[in-house]
Amino acid sequence: MLRYHTLVNAEPASVSTFQKGDSVFLAQGSYAGTIGTFLNLKGDDPKWADILEQDSQVRSHPVEWLQ
Repeated sequence: MLRYHTLVNAEPASVSTFQKGDSVFLAQGSYAGTIGTFLNLKGDDPKWADILEQDSQVRSHPVEWLQ
């Protein structure tokens, strides 16, 4: 009998439900309450996202802080 084994990552992949242009706000962290526009996930770390904030600055924040 053959058995198939699946490799499992120890760390789950980050899945973002945000699309470019979505309105978001920071629900946690030192900038909690900040409103902005979702731009993209960081290429080198998909757990972080670039957000265009209302003051026209682009800042990176952890995806888990966004709502």
